Amino acid sequence: MLGLGIALGVAALGVGIGQGIAASSALGGIARQPEAAGKIQTAMLIALAFMELVFLLTFVSALILQAKVTPGA
Repeated sequence: MLGLGIALGVAALGVGIGQGIAASSALGGIARQPEAAGKIQTAMLIALAFMELVFLLTFVSALILQAKVTPGA
């Protein structure tokens, strides 16, 4: 059970840091080239969606493992 909690915490931390870096880089790119804002924003949103997918898959995996580890659940 402790491992499941640690896995979720590490996944959430990694996704949060990754999304912060992606957003910061995208905003910096838009500030340097405002005419490319649409393309940069689209790429950033796709990257953010993939990061969220990684966290959601980790969360679902943790729930499945918890059901298998917890007796009587």
